[in-house]
Amino acid sequence: MVAKIGSIAPNLNVSKWVQGLPTNVDKEKDNLVLVEVFQVNCPGCFLYGIPQATDIYQKYHKEGVTVLGVATAFEDFDKNTVENLELLLTKGEVIGETLKALGQFGQLTGGNKLPYKIPFPVAMDMLKKENGPITKVRIDEIIQANVPGFDSYSELQKDEIIERVKQYLKSKECSAQTFEEYGLRGTPSSILIDKKGILRDVSFGQNDFLEENIKKMLNE
Repeated sequence: MVAKIGSIAPNLNVSKWVQGLPTNVDKEKDNLVLVEVFQVNCPGCFLYGIPQATDIYQKYHKEGVTVLGVATAFEDFDKNTVENLELLLTKGEVIGETLKALGQFGQLTGGNKLPYKIPFPVAMDMLKKENGPITKVRIDEIIQANVPGFDSYSELQKDEIIERVKQYLKSKECSAQTFEEYGLRGTPSSILIDKKGILRDVSFGQNDFLEENIKKMLNE
């Protein structure tokens, strides 16, 4: 089941807390929770998502906002690993496309390191090896989560979408449990949970309204 806005937020399903003390959604009652979901090999995550989450942490962590990071993997499974996450968190080193992009924008020190330390707890998503058949149920679940208004498409368009989903499933080595349970569409993504543990917002990409939403929720 995919988590729904307005319902109790499910706990994060993680394999390891790489930085900070282990915690989870149900342990952060009375706090507003921001979960920043990223991939190690994701330039946009380090250009937008992680800097924004770091800024939120620095401004609001003393006002009842818990910021948590979850590194996930829905592609580039050879790079989005717990080993590269540990390298990032212990030494500040980035890899792959992240290294290339941040280097081009002059946002690294020492050639391959972030100029700042991620200050909040970070975990690795739970990855489950894919070895089951590609069924209609699995195809329908992905379409439902990612293609709004699928039924309004022409039959030709539907066939094309179904074929793309099949190809995606064939190339998919693992299922990332938290990523899929929250119905995320990519990274960076932010998950916002209120003080009562209710899922209030899930956003993909650059989120210009994140801080505004947090301020409103703090005043509720």
